[in-house]
Amino acid sequence: MGVAARDLRECLLIQLHTLDPQNTLAQQIVSDHLKQLQSNQLKEIARALNRPIELVKRAVDVIKKLDPRPGLRYNKTEARLVEPDVYFRRVDDEWQVFMNEDDLPQLRLSPVYRRLLARDAADREVRNYVKERFSAAIQLLKNIEQRKHTILRVCQAIIRRQRDFLDFGADRLKPMMIKEVAEEVGVHPSTVSRAVASKYAHTPQGVLELRSFFSESVNGPEGGTMSLLTLKRVVKKMIEEEDPAHPLTDDQIAKKLDDGGIHVTRRTVAKYREDLRIPSTHQRRVKA
Repeated sequence: MGVAARDLRECLLIQLHTLDPQNTLAQQIVSDHLKQLQSNQLKEIARALNRPIELVKRAVDVIKKLDPRPGLRYNKTEARLVEPDVYFRRVDDEWQVFMNEDDLPQLRLSPVYRRLLARDAADREVRNYVKERFSAAIQLLKNIEQRKHTILRVCQAIIRRQRDFLDFGADRLKPMMIKEVAEEVGVHPSTVSRAVASKYAHTPQGVLELRSFFSESVNGPEGGTMSLLTLKRVVKKMIEEEDPAHPLTDDQIAKKLDDGGIHVTRRTVAKYREDLRIPSTHQRRVKA
């Protein structure tokens, strides 16, 4: 049994015992048949416990009133407001990038320290210390300016490669690797990776993390221009349009994609489906 399932079982049993210690049927269902309960297999539970289905349904109604995540009420987190670091804007029919510097402090070196470097302004020890700190401050300013320059150049490369996405939306996002952009900008891939980390861009498609623009391509004759993010959207759309009475299996989705020239395995489809928090075929059929 997985840790999550064990924790859920213990959590529900504690609540049941607190609310109604005499409701042994509900406790037995949670203790011994939680997986079947999650799949709504009530007839199988009734048969296994040798109890009437109506009694099992009443016990399940009690269980449904329990809170599977009671700790969340004490751990409420407010949505974080994201302030974009850059803006992608169309100017004279061309996309351009602008840094958001509204709230950035202006860093300057105090002239007091520059005067301390004069030969007669302080003794040698003070001058040497100030000179060392002054050089470190200059280097810091240069590093900040260099990082800003790198972000601008990376964003310009993104715009050149993702113009269709900016114009038409998420389905037109193209595969784009950090290594490719690094070669275009003339820096190491790790430099690009650090530059885009936790950085956001304001685009016509919303405020997006810069990392979201980077994605591998998909295998197959039709997959070369499709990013993994776009493929996930295709999988999600297939499932949204499926027959609820006969939901698609991961194998069937992989076959449909393969027929369209996009080669992915059943395991890959399952991973994408789980990433999208979409239940399995069996769970979707039961829910329908």
